[in-house]
Amino acid sequence: RIQILFEVDMINCCRHLIRRTLLPYHRRKHSKSLSVSTNYFNQIIKGDRATLSRAITLVESSHPTHKAQATQLMNHIMMHNKKSNTRTLRIGISGSPGTGKSTFIETFGLYLIEQGERVAVLAVDPSSHKSGGSLLADKTRMTELSAHRSAYIRPSPSRGELGGVARATSDSIQLCEASMYLLMGTR
Repeated sequence: RIQILFEVDMINCCRHLIRRTLLPYHRRKHSKSLSVSTNYFNQIIKGDRATLSRAITLVESSHPTHKAQATQLMNHIMMHNKKSNTRTLRIGISGSPGTGKSTFIETFGLYLIEQGERVAVLAVDPSSHKSGGSLLADKTRMTELSAHRSAYIRPSPSRGELGGVARATSDSIQLCEASMYLLMGTR
C-alpha cells in the first residue's frame, strides 16, 4: 500500500513538472513560430529586402523548427500570390562557365530597372562534390546591378541538386514574387 501511494505521488509530481516546465515552453515556441511567419509575411509584401533574405534563408534551412516556420510562411505567401493576381516574368539562364551569363543578366536587369521594374536574380551555383561548397561568385560579377536599390541578387548553392535549381528555388521564387520582383535565374 505504501508503494502504491509512493508511485501515485511520483506520477502526480511528474505531471506537475511537465505542466510547469515543458508545456509552457512548447506553447511559447509555437507562438514564436507563428509570429515569425506573420512578421516575415508582412515585411515581404511591403518589399523589405532584408526580410526577404531572412525568409529565403529560412526556407533553405533543414532545421526542423525552421521547416515548420517556413511552411507557415509559404502558406501565407502562396495565398497572397494567388489573391494578388500580379504577373511576374521568370527567366532562366544556363550555360557553360565564361559564356557571359552574369554580363547578360546585369545588362538586362539594369535595362528593366530603367523601365521602372524591380529585378530579383536567384543565382544557383553548382556545389563541389568534394567539399560541398560553392563559389557563389555571380553577385560579385554583377557589381552595378547588385548595388542598385531596385535589384535583389541571391546566390544559393545547389547542394548537389541536379537541373540548375536548388531545393528551395521554387519557394524563393514565390517569396520574390510576393515582394514584387521580376525574376531571373542563372546556373
